[in-house]
Amino acid sequence: MGTNAKSMASTSIIDGLEKKRKIEDEWRSIYSAKQPLNRQDFPPHFTFGVATAAFQVEGASREDGRGLSIWDAFTLVPGKICDGSNADIAVDQYHRYKEDIELIAKLGFKAYRFSISWSRIFPDGLGTKINPEGKRHYNNVINALIDKDIQPYVTLYHWDLPLNLFESMGGWVNEEIVKYFAVYAETCFSSFGDRVKNWITINEPLQTAVNGYCTGVYAPGRREHSSGEPYLVAHHQLLAHAEAVSIYNKKYKDKQGGQIGLVVDCEWSEALSDRVEDRNAAARRLDFQLGWYLDPIYYGDYPKSMQEKLGDFLPKFSERDKELLKNSVDFIGLNHYTARFVRHAADNPEHNDFYRVQEAERIAEWEGGETIGEKAGSSWLYMVPWGVRKLLNYISLRYNNPPIYITENGMDDEDDGMSPLDEMLDDKLRVSYYKGYLAAVHQAIRDGADVRGYFAWSLLDNFEWQLGYTKRFGIIYVDYKNGLERHPKSSAYWFLRFLKAEEDKNDKLDY
Repeated sequence: MGTNAKSMASTSIIDGLEKKRKIEDEWRSIYSAKQPLNRQDFPPHFTFGVATAAFQVEGASREDGRGLSIWDAFTLVPGKICDGSNADIAVDQYHRYKEDIELIAKLGFKAYRFSISWSRIFPDGLGTKINPEGKRHYNNVINALIDKDIQPYVTLYHWDLPLNLFESMGGWVNEEIVKYFAVYAETCFSSFGDRVKNWITINEPLQTAVNGYCTGVYAPGRREHSSGEPYLVAHHQLLAHAEAVSIYNKKYKDKQGGQIGLVVDCEWSEALSDRVEDRNAAARRLDFQLGWYLDPIYYGDYPKSMQEKLGDFLPKFSERDKELLKNSVDFIGLNHYTARFVRHAADNPEHNDFYRVQEAERIAEWEGGETIGEKAGSSWLYMVPWGVRKLLNYISLRYNNPPIYITENGMDDEDDGMSPLDEMLDDKLRVSYYKGYLAAVHQAIRDGADVRGYFAWSLLDNFEWQLGYTKRFGIIYVDYKNGLERHPKSSAYWFLRFLKAEEDKNDKLDY
């Protein structure tokens, strides 16, 4: 390495260490300013809840008329699920929903975000004949929640597309799916909207587009046309969202008095340095996560950076599309877990089309080599609470301070099947995670962000998609070896005390 190169590298490391010091000093001052944080530090009408998804928890995959989904088929393909498992039973919430709702109530949460299985309502996805058993099940769940003074937050689509819609027409690559989603959505509005006042159309369309149709690690596992299909899939999901919202606003909103939104997922992207190219790369990375879905809703088209990088691969909106999409959310749902440093990389080492075209490399270490935060169970998840404050403020600034619900936030533990139960229940790191992230959310509210709710992910350990049962995100431990018994972890007891604004270490759940 020449003298100039050594000098530049040395300067880069010094700049990185200075940035690290500033961020950490600011974070410490916020985190230690008021301890302990509790429910009373948040606005009176702020919603605290827990979240799950149908395919991950319900089980009963072939009971009471439910049709198969793309994830049922995906789990049968050898090598797709790392532990070879499936969600035929999952954690059996289909049969144990009353037990789980009782737990939610005892912990003090006032909201439960769950998803409806499309193929449990319409087994073939087409909307020609409703499955009465599926409708009855969700009516029972909703009624049980209302009886416990818990508000249902219902997600219409959390990745489990009816298999028939994929096999017969290609699923989300076919624009015809928009009308089928609209029929399904309206059926849910008319069936459950007298009690459900909070609707989410689609969960994390980014993950369906990228992991389902680019990397292939999620159902339906496509990667053959990764340069174009992800953007087509995203486009049709946006149109499906807009169509459903239009129906809700025209026919149901006034008489039912509810609200409807879209859930996006985003990790915060922090420029690795103050170099212009790194700042631009970090901004571009956020465009490819958030702007991809929110810019069409708030500004009528995809971000300029995506248009420049993708050209004709990026579909075009018609004038009708733009009109339907315009301001088609009452709130933004944000799923957030972690953060990354980002630097410009013309030759991105992440070898798939979606990341390569962004020319933005994601990095988990400071310039000096220290990791960005303590690592959780999954390789992608680091504890970086200051990231959520920055992200909330970014959304507020870019989209004119919209109402935001944090619809997922949490961390996972590795489950190698060898750790004793008492160790798995004493999840100190998860408690620290929630303390840190809630402190950062509290600070973002003080900054002026219109954050109205927070949902911990997840209520229960469950089927973690391609990771099977090897990772545990729950605040409730599920004993997979002993009848799926539920055991509250230390994090569950922490939330119990937090929501009661008490510090009684002797709180126990009568369970």
